[in-house]
Amino acid sequence: MSSMELPFFTHRHLPRHHLPGPTLAELLKRVDDAQNDTPPHRILHLSPPPSSFPFLLSFANLTYSVKVRRKISLPWSQNGVVSDAKAKNGTKILLNDISGEARDGQIMGVLGASGSGKSTLIDALANRISKDSLKGSVTLNGDALESNLLKVISAYVMQDDLLFPMLTVEETLMFSAEFRLPRSLSHSKKKARVQALIDQLGLRNAAKTVIGDEGHRGVSGGERRRVSIGIDIIHDPILLFLDEPTSGLDSTSAFMVVKVLQRIAQSGSIVIMSVHQPSSRILGLLDRLIFLSHGQTVYTGSPANLARFFSEFGHPIPENENRTEFALDLIRELEESPGGTHSLVEFNKSWQSKYNKSTTSELLNGTLKDAIGASISRGKLVCGAPNHSSLITNSSSSSSVPTYANPFWMEMLVIAKRSLTNSWRMPELFAIRLGAVLVTGGILATIFWHLDNTPKGVQERLGFFAFAMSTTFYTCAEAFPVFLQERYIFMRETAYNAYRRFSYVLAHSIISLPSLVLLSLAFSATTFFPVGLAGGFLFYFLIILASFWAGSSFVTFLSGIISHVMLGFTVVVAILAYFLLFSGFFISRDRMPVYWIWFHYVSLVKYPYEGVLLNEFGVEPARCFVRGTQMFDNTPLGEVTTSLKVELLKSMSKTLGMNITSETCVTTGLDILREQGITQLTKWSCLWITVAWGFFFRFLFHLTLVFGSKNKRT
Repeated sequence: MSSMELPFFTHRHLPRHHLPGPTLAELLKRVDDAQNDTPPHRILHLSPPPSSFPFLLSFANLTYSVKVRRKISLPWSQNGVVSDAKAKNGTKILLNDISGEARDGQIMGVLGASGSGKSTLIDALANRISKDSLKGSVTLNGDALESNLLKVISAYVMQDDLLFPMLTVEETLMFSAEFRLPRSLSHSKKKARVQALIDQLGLRNAAKTVIGDEGHRGVSGGERRRVSIGIDIIHDPILLFLDEPTSGLDSTSAFMVVKVLQRIAQSGSIVIMSVHQPSSRILGLLDRLIFLSHGQTVYTGSPANLARFFSEFGHPIPENENRTEFALDLIRELEESPGGTHSLVEFNKSWQSKYNKSTTSELLNGTLKDAIGASISRGKLVCGAPNHSSLITNSSSSSSVPTYANPFWMEMLVIAKRSLTNSWRMPELFAIRLGAVLVTGGILATIFWHLDNTPKGVQERLGFFAFAMSTTFYTCAEAFPVFLQERYIFMRETAYNAYRRFSYVLAHSIISLPSLVLLSLAFSATTFFPVGLAGGFLFYFLIILASFWAGSSFVTFLSGIISHVMLGFTVVVAILAYFLLFSGFFISRDRMPVYWIWFHYVSLVKYPYEGVLLNEFGVEPARCFVRGTQMFDNTPLGEVTTSLKVELLKSMSKTLGMNITSETCVTTGLDILREQGITQLTKWSCLWITVAWGFFFRFLFHLTLVFGSKNKRT
């Protein structure tokens, strides 16, 4: 064996909870020491000294129930009895007095049929259920886990793989490292940590491959699952919760995933996972099992004791049969029997009191503070701990726990870089949006080509401005699915303080500006000159940009409160139609009913529409749009001959006592503005109000993220 080849260390010789394996920090140190000599594809395994401060997660009497509304019999139901419409609400118990414990160096598997409460138990242990709803206690080394501390020392892997499709495996893990590892750790150290993690996860061959989605070929399902695990263990957490990490995988991929989890547990972590129906190979990797049935515990203990347990229960497991499959089948049969699983639940209680004695006092040689301090000294908990001493000294005080690993401006940079990298590899999305704007602008330019300064030209200008301003807002509706595609990624990352919600909102607001500028410039250039507008082009461009900004902010806000794409598009289109209706184009402000006037002032289309009208008709010197005989246009007298119109002007001049000729200016741009009721604001006021609407909706979007993405059951 060469000097650089280290033996693969297993824990078969000593109890796992007394001999943790290498942490990521130790792997990182080994990578640094052997950076010039170690082959790049080698998985490093070390044999560190035993830890004298193990961890023990205990949970006792966990009970959780939800209210369910009973079905209401309708008057025309078959029994013909009219039931009370105010049916009483019942409760459904999802967890019923569940107790157990999990140790570091071990994997605890939570098993049961669908609806047995597996995911609910994982959520309860991971503090994803409101404390007001969950009864019982969850402690780590005897101390109750505070929410802030749990976010620092734990990680939660959801059942679904929520990843950015166009990022590579290495980039995905690197961005997670940028979020979760402190600023004090250099970029090279973070990169080395990612490389060590890639080797630990067995992802070296897929490191440069994009994640992929339905339209882009990427990594396999098992590799995706391991990446999902990797982004949550980059900081080497003490507690790792996983909701069915093997779901949807073939047997080989599922075994590889659990094998990775075994390595993580051996590095000194507590791993708790729900699993639907493990194979014999996976069962051999699990150290402790909890079988659930309708929220009750029917077995808890070592997999090795399954055969003895069911044999004493009177249902021995046949030889050469998968023990978990037999147990799950038997539990299902009992659930369908009249007595249910009550007999098995009671037998488990007597079994536990007889054979499974708690070893808490034997394991806990120190306090939680001592155990966390020992873990930090070994390199764990690097996330959010630029100064570990405060965490070690006062671990029971939530105020001493660092909430986030990095300052908000660093979070913004990482979020922006990640989003731009993902979007840059899908240029077709922006290209389609830009194409839609260019096509719309081109159509408007050809229809309203070089409008003249006649009464008909005035009406055509008004129609052009109304359609153009509303089009900018409707174009922004395409931004609705953007946040929905990232919604659950955002919820997963913010649930454990990867970054601030404010940083996410601000970063996405900033990175959206370049695309909005390009869209605004494209629309302005394709419409302003061909239509023959006379106002300032700069202001026209700015008001278009402000409209895109306000519309994008409004749609983004709606995406924060509506989670369904089709429903969201319906709401967006309807509200924008109302905005256009009350903008002042179809009916002036003075003629609107009093009870609807408020809608006129909250209409997003009103301010850019009035702004472009002021820019067009409010220029100095005032332009004339109706001269002499043109006043008869758009009236029944518009069809008479020009000579007759001149005679009519002479008669009017005598009657009014003023000289009105064919060249006399009758209506200027200012007159048109007064006719439209646009007299309250200047064009710059309209611009700033439109911009302010955009900031207002971004603020509302932030509030929806703060109060609407708690990611907890109630």
